[in-house]
Amino acid sequence: MLKKVLIANRGEIAIRVLRTCKELGITTAAVYSDADRDAMHVRMADEAYPLGGATAAESYLATDSLLSAIERSGADAVHPGYGFFSENADFARAVHSTGAVFIGPPPEAIEVMGDKISSRLAAEKAGVAGVPGRSEPVQDPNEIIAFGDESGWPVAIKAAFGGGGRGMKVVSGPSEAADAMDSAQREALAYFGRSEIYLERYLGWPRHIEMQIIADTHGNVVWLGERDCSSQRRHQKLIEESPAPGLSDQVRRAMGEAAVRVAKACGYQNAGTVEFLYQDGEFYFLEMNTRLQVEHPITELTTGLDLVEWQLRVASGEPLTFGQDDIEAHGHAIECRINAEDPTHGRFTPSPGRITLFSQAAGPWVRTDSGYGAGDTVSQYYDNLVAKLVVWGKNREAARRRMLRALAETRIEGIATTIPAHTAILSHPDFAAARHSTRWVEERLDLSDLSNLDALAAVSGRPPAPDGGSGDSTDADRAPLTMHEVTAEVEGRRYQVKLWLPDPPDPPDQATDQRQARQRHNTRAAPHHRAPSAIGDAGEVRVPMQGTIVKVLVSKGDEVEAGQPLCVLEAMKMENSVDATKSGTVSDVKVDAGAAVAAGDVVVVIS
Repeated sequence: MLKKVLIANRGEIAIRVLRTCKELGITTAAVYSDADRDAMHVRMADEAYPLGGATAAESYLATDSLLSAIERSGADAVHPGYGFFSENADFARAVHSTGAVFIGPPPEAIEVMGDKISSRLAAEKAGVAGVPGRSEPVQDPNEIIAFGDESGWPVAIKAAFGGGGRGMKVVSGPSEAADAMDSAQREALAYFGRSEIYLERYLGWPRHIEMQIIADTHGNVVWLGERDCSSQRRHQKLIEESPAPGLSDQVRRAMGEAAVRVAKACGYQNAGTVEFLYQDGEFYFLEMNTRLQVEHPITELTTGLDLVEWQLRVASGEPLTFGQDDIEAHGHAIECRINAEDPTHGRFTPSPGRITLFSQAAGPWVRTDSGYGAGDTVSQYYDNLVAKLVVWGKNREAARRRMLRALAETRIEGIATTIPAHTAILSHPDFAAARHSTRWVEERLDLSDLSNLDALAAVSGRPPAPDGGSGDSTDADRAPLTMHEVTAEVEGRRYQVKLWLPDPPDPPDQATDQRQARQRHNTRAAPHHRAPSAIGDAGEVRVPMQGTIVKVLVSKGDEVEAGQPLCVLEAMKMENSVDATKSGTVSDVKVDAGAAVAAGDVVVVIS
């Protein structure tokens, strides 16, 4: 068995991996960016190594910094989690070059399946048909237009080296092709480090069903059951469940056997997921994710297997101790991805900020996987997944009711979350009857009024600024000193250090604090457009959240209409259009592409 594992990731997946490592007696080493210096995964690991920087590119996607951490830690294996470098063959080879084991498939399998284009070709050779599409990268918007005219609109643009809906855009017609291509390439590059994209036909009312497989280094491959991931927004999953409702045993078996054939065709090892689109009794190969999936806990609850444990055992060279006939699924499991997003009016606007309260649900067969606690900050620089709430029931209806109870018990304050959307989905007759599809949330579900749902989080959570005081060193020197315990990192190990520091200024009185909280609540709950920009008395268009301006769409002197996009704001790896809320003339543009902005910053002035 492995002795020390470096976890090249952050958040809940880093914590998920280190928990199993601890149970198996494996020492854990975390890595962290400047923004994650005091993150939960850093606090929980046995050792922690800084990567520097704040953005993903400066830290978790910085190969040299990660390799340095591997060598400094002496880790004999690296677990990549999901996202970041988890599906990067070059990184897997770099890990092997240090003498450590990459806990995942061989680089050659990642190259075949990590590239969605070559994976389509490999699946076809294995006798598994894919969604109709192009099997070469897109270089020009005219290629999108030609494909749409030939195959029918809409068309799906996808990141060739990614998954999870990142970098995916749906193009309704020729006029949208160029902008959608640019946006898809930017998102793919930001999240996966590669900008290549390809095309598929966009099916009308499909379900997204994926098959979990595990393969050892001795030629054994088994499928562990399927997960239905059809409740989605922006082509990213909100709710997953296992087994898939209404799927016949015959189709389930055929899908599982197809997944095994695809895995064997690329010499796959370790845990992986083969994804399919299912419509009208037929299923089509979509892609293979060569890593542990976000939604793996529901397979664990229905099969009783710890998938991370088996990842570690396979990476250690151990054979599987079970065969296909030994796999039995029991009951029904549902997972809700609780993201830092405001779902009001179905817009799912990113909501970075500080969590002021996090009270987790409890009770029989309820599990919460999270990388945050009260006092932690959800950064704009990374994925906005706050927690995964997972329940098990003896059947689907029991699991659905248990999830509704658990959602009502979960309290998160300081940021907006998707909990109200989960409640609306699970309460809807269409979901209860399994009549939903990947397009149902955005096209059929009414999220215009979430005020009657108990879990709506609406305060910003930013602490009020202290009143008065110059803050200069003379004032600080005169302030009373109090002993504080802080954490210091030295050569990967964390130490508690006692420091005597000036006392902070007195907080606002209770009435002032409550008034400020009400003001923050009212601001968060205000109606908004695609990105809830606001127009001030002087026609100032303000951004609703911190992030980076990736594109400016107007110039001084332009005439604009209400609802017209003014600029594109990237926050939490998602692009958001900041729109005009009134018609007029652009009298000033305050930002350029690449500018970092804070919530409330003025970007455009309309007169």
